Amino acid sequence: MAHILLIEDNEDLAFGLRATLEFEGHRVEVAPDGATGTRLMRESEPDLIVLDLMLPDTDGLTLLAQLRNEGGRVPVLILTARGEEGDVLMGFDRGADDYVTKPFSTAELMARVRALLRRVHAPGGEGHLPVWRFGEIEVNPASGTVLRDGEPITLAPKEFDLLVALLRRNGAVASRTELLREVWEYANARIETRTVDVHVAELRRKLEVDPARPVHILTVRKKGYRLRR
Repeated sequence: MAHILLIEDNEDLAFGLRATLEFEGHRVEVAPDGATGTRLMRESEPDLIVLDLMLPDTDGLTLLAQLRNEGGRVPVLILTARGEEGDVLMGFDRGADDYVTKPFSTAELMARVRALLRRVHAPGGEGHLPVWRFGEIEVNPASGTVLRDGEPITLAPKEFDLLVALLRRNGAVASRTELLREVWEYANARIETRTVDVHVAELRRKLEVDPARPVHILTVRKKGYRLRR
């Protein structure tokens, strides 16, 4: 069904996750460290990466940032045993799409995996949507590209999905809860508000002329966000 790269140094956990994912019909590669994970990310073009943040030779956040800096758009689900809000927020800031905190249930993990893979394999993708423009920015959902004056801008997958979700509303306000459900595909999270806020801040940094004084991606106090074209 999908090609999944699992970057996890705990042999027992990796064995169990691989067995579960393969039982669901996926093809799974396992990397026990960051160096192997980096090589396989570049060589095997996975549909999804499941990434442990605690690796023996590198920080998973560093590996994630490297992937995004190289233009990689593959969805990334991070695994963290830390349970600290700051670590999760840093993961989102570097381009993670979702997370689960150890210990986690198999059912929870598979629900997150299925949600991310649905976006990868959705029939027709976003091809039916128009090309949007605001300011100097052009957004093409069919190709998954964002341009500023014809020059490409690299967005993490969830940043792109969030941008499209705002554009779809044609200037209407989207609440944080609505965005969390639409973009991340789950209703409840311990840090749901910060998750959306971090991604909005990153969109402003990449797309606004002055991120501190945005003119397109606007906050509507006590309601959420809207995009003004």
